Amino acid sequence: MISNHEIDYKIFGEELQFVEIELDPQETAIAESGSFMMMEDGIQMQTIFGDGSTQQQSGGLLGKLLSAGKRLLVGESLFMTAFSNIGQGKKKVSFAAPYTGKIIVFDLQKLGGKIIAQKDAFLCAAKGVSIGIEFQRRLGTGIFGGEGFIMEKLEGDGLAFAHAGGYIVEKDLAPGEILKVDTGCVVAYTAGVDFDIEFIRGVRNWMFGGEGLFFAKMQGPGKVWLQSLPISRLAGRIFQYAPQTGGRKEEGSILGGLGNLLDGRE
Repeated sequence: MISNHEIDYKIFGEELQFVEIELDPQETAIAESGSFMMMEDGIQMQTIFGDGSTQQQSGGLLGKLLSAGKRLLVGESLFMTAFSNIGQGKKKVSFAAPYTGKIIVFDLQKLGGKIIAQKDAFLCAAKGVSIGIEFQRRLGTGIFGGEGFIMEKLEGDGLAFAHAGGYIVEKDLAPGEILKVDTGCVVAYTAGVDFDIEFIRGVRNWMFGGEGLFFAKMQGPGKVWLQSLPISRLAGRIFQYAPQTGGRKEEGSILGGLGNLLDGRE
C-alpha cells in the first residue's frame, strides 16, 4: 500500500535550480527550513516536529523525540515545514537550491525504498518520506570516507528531492562492479551498494598528488549519484582567494598592490 503522497513536479533552471511541486487537494509536501521559494494561494504552511512520516508518528512521544533528534546529527533542524493544499483544484509550491548545482529526483518506490545520501543533501519530499540517519558500519569508512560516520537516510515509496554541487552523474553498477571516487564527490547511493574506502598507493601520489589519501570505493549492484563540485571544495577555493588580515589576494602581486592603493588600504 502506498503511504506517501503522490506529487507532480517540474524543475526549472540550469545552475541555480528550483523545483515546483504540484499538489492536489489534501496533498502535502515537506521541506527543510529555508528552502521555500513561493506558493500559490490555497496552500497552508505549518511547522512540524520531525518529518511527519508514518514511522515517526506511530512511535509515541519518545519515538518522535528520538527520530527528530537524530536529524541534528546530519546537520538538519528538529523542525520541518509542511505545505498542504487546503483549497480547490491543483496548487503549486516551489523550493530553491541553496547553492549552484543540480536537484536530484529520487523515486523511492523504484529504488528499493531507501537512499543513503550525504549530510545536508535533502531539499524536499512528498509527505510520508522518512528522513533519518545511516551509520557507517566500518571504522575506516567513517573516519576517512569524507562524510563521517553518519549519513542521511531517505525511506518510503514517494518522491524525494536532494541537491548537490556542480554537475550530477548517475552510475549504474553491476554486481561486483567497482567504481573509485573522490570521497567528497559521493552524493547518494542505493542500499545495495557497498561503500568502503581505499588507501591511495604510492608516497608521491598522496604527498604531491593533491587528491588526499583515500578513494571512496563503491561496489555494485546499485545506483550511485556523484557531484562534480562538492561544497567543501568550493568553500576551500573561495577561502583561498579571500582577503587575509585585511589584505587582498589576486592573480598577480602588482594588481593586488594597485588595488589596495586604489581602495585606500596602503
